[in-house]
Amino acid sequence: MTRYADIPKPIRSGIVLVDPELGTPQRIIVLQFNPDTLERSLSPQSAGGSGDSGGGGSGSGDRNEALRLKGPAQETWKFTAEIDATDQFEIAAPDGIHPQLAVLEMLVQPTSTQLREASRQSQKGTIEISPIEMPLTLFTWGSKRVMPVRLTELSINESAFDVNLNPIRASLSIGLKVLTVSDLPLGHPGAELYYAHLAQKERLAAAARTAGVGSLGLGSGGIGVGRG
Repeated sequence: MTRYADIPKPIRSGIVLVDPELGTPQRIIVLQFNPDTLERSLSPQSAGGSGDSGGGGSGSGDRNEALRLKGPAQETWKFTAEIDATDQFEIAAPDGIHPQLAVLEMLVQPTSTQLREASRQSQKGTIEISPIEMPLTLFTWGSKRVMPVRLTELSINESAFDVNLNPIRASLSIGLKVLTVSDLPLGHPGAELYYAHLAQKERLAAAARTAGVGSLGLGSGGIGVGRG
């Protein structure tokens, strides 16, 4: 039998739940298959208000703020993940993929214990009940993309079932919002992780090859602008 010992084992993308106070991992969720595609969107936080309103350039923003940013860009991710119990025959799955689905569903809702405690506090006459804090969620896509996120979308399409109606195959549409220092308090572990994520982008940008203005069909002084 031919062996391919030199073929590197693929790195899996995944989700890590981190204690928001201690910064220590609580649970690691490895996606069974890496998504084939990723949809990413970045929206800059411009300081100039609504900017150009169209119709001849009569923008409503402050001209002095046109090139200024109020903070980090708002970044979102969307992808489809697959879970298939039939791909892992060697692993017993009496409940199908119910456990894997339940782990992901618990990322967007509090536990029964937390809800009962909130209900008890309400019955005791507590004037203000603080919202339930969930674990800090990290999304990892290789070593160069590790970022704090919040799940904004979780849509599940179950497509196959066993004789006990346990789901055994499903596709999940997952939406994530990258949490930045605009979303997290100073000193929060997630804020530090975002700084590290942004620093990684800066290192990658610095490593990109640059081109001269000649490649754009411009002379050495083709884009010079003077101030009169």
